Amino acid sequence: MAVKTANPVLSVTDLSVSFGAHRAVRNVSLDLHAGQTLAVVGESGSGKSATALAILRLIEREGGTITGGSIRLNAGAPVDLTHLPDRAVQKLRGNRISMIFQEPMTSLNPVMRIGEQLVEVFRRHRGMARRAAFEAAEQALEKVRIPEPRRRLSQYPHELSGGLRQRVMIAMALACRPKVLIADEPSTALDVTTQAEILHLIRTLQAELGMAVLFITHDMGVVAEMADRVCVLRHGQKIEEADVETIFKAPQADYTKELMAATPKLGSGSPKPLRGTKPMLTVRNLSTSFVQPGGLFRKRREIPAVRDVSLTLAQGETLGLVGESGCGKSTLARSILRLVEPRSGTITLGDADLMTLDQPGLRLRRKQTQMVFQDPFASLNPRLSVRDLVTEPAHLHGMVDPAGRRDLAISLLDKVGLEADAADRFPHQFSGGQRQRICIARALSVSPKLIVADEAVSALDVSIARKVTDLFLRIQQTEGVSLLFISHDIAVIERVSHRIAVMYAGQIVEFGPSWSVLNAPKHPYTQRLLSAVPVPDPSLRSAKKTALHKSPPPIAAQANMALIEIADGHYVRAKAA
Repeated sequence: MAVKTANPVLSVTDLSVSFGAHRAVRNVSLDLHAGQTLAVVGESGSGKSATALAILRLIEREGGTITGGSIRLNAGAPVDLTHLPDRAVQKLRGNRISMIFQEPMTSLNPVMRIGEQLVEVFRRHRGMARRAAFEAAEQALEKVRIPEPRRRLSQYPHELSGGLRQRVMIAMALACRPKVLIADEPSTALDVTTQAEILHLIRTLQAELGMAVLFITHDMGVVAEMADRVCVLRHGQKIEEADVETIFKAPQADYTKELMAATPKLGSGSPKPLRGTKPMLTVRNLSTSFVQPGGLFRKRREIPAVRDVSLTLAQGETLGLVGESGCGKSTLARSILRLVEPRSGTITLGDADLMTLDQPGLRLRRKQTQMVFQDPFASLNPRLSVRDLVTEPAHLHGMVDPAGRRDLAISLLDKVGLEADAADRFPHQFSGGQRQRICIARALSVSPKLIVADEAVSALDVSIARKVTDLFLRIQQTEGVSLLFISHDIAVIERVSHRIAVMYAGQIVEFGPSWSVLNAPKHPYTQRLLSAVPVPDPSLRSAKKTALHKSPPPIAAQANMALIEIADGHYVRAKAA
């Protein structure tokens, strides 16, 4: 528990924020002290991110307005941010107060290399020369355990996995060693092992700098691991605030009790394995590689991402796929749907060999397969209304006429817990979790036989995630849909999956019934994954550090990374296959 100082480094008093006529934040007050972590929790749309953006005076760029209250930053010379000129606020952002944003793909500049974006931070706030700034940028990537940091500096955001992009955002936020860090869902896109490392990194820097952390999350296990105090928001209002032990053991508000009840817990059980059902999807010896173009001083390089993967998925079955960021989960999913062209192997959907289909034939099969992508904002056209977005697949396949699109949209939105008036709004008017629900509604519009859910609940708070997974299970039972469910939340994977596949370095290293993989894991990497899962109980908060010398090397999708071998309990790099 952090020691509470006399004067808070950040003091928010009666803050109110509006988007037009909609009041997103209503008279919220909170104090943040040096070395303290205050977790802000609540369902999507509760005002968590709006509060964070208002503190940094970025809310105006999102169409919001601070309509009342004050924001006082006492880190360094005291200053009231509420009415400070924008140029003065810019000097503070990234320097004395910094933020890790929720959606890295939309926060990083897509036309600038990673190195240039990091260098800009060091040159603007620390006045470094260009060469020194590049060296500092490489060190910043090393601190957040990004593999091959020098190579990453020359890459663009779209060339990195979601987890790696999030780590780049964390490196940028911590570059100037701020006194106040606002972390808006910093571990949403991260697997449990990387999450454990990042949370340990934040705690380490917090202790070193006396940094105060405002930690926004929907993961109650992370709250139990990180928080000193917890503030619960709902409908833009603070309904409860207390120390972390009190919130978990004796919550006062009914809504807080509901959050605790909805929190997934490892060991709660899985669906029983299906028997006697015919295969819906069969994958045999699938391999996918990416080519790094050559240059004047660089040879052309083929980087294997998926290596000789075989799996089956039965009709009405859920296969959970887990593994580190960059291990090839998303590439495998896209390869199965031929959104990325595999190098070799076979993919059979029902009675059709997808690898032999031409584009017109593949387009017809797409009605049977839908995908929910990891980044909801990047996968929604910002110029289309929600009505058009969620009914677009059905319209393209001739399943609904223009007159019926609104009724279909309202029905789909109701399934995923959104109000009917959401049909007339646009993606930027929703929170991250609400946008993900829109993506799920779109996938359901054509009544598919196979849904590939790539981190479909990663952006959702626990109560909505529970409703969405219940929805998937209900649809599966009524319509026999098969699910390839990719997630870094192993408790969620356990709850929905009949079988689990564990992926590492582009290969499936363990595969079997959920209860067997989770209760009697055979592979050391699976054991490490399970040991890193945060437990939603602050009394079990562990001070242990990740034993990196006994852990697999970070995923780099390198050509020389092939099989995993163990020597004296240590992971070693194998020879190329």
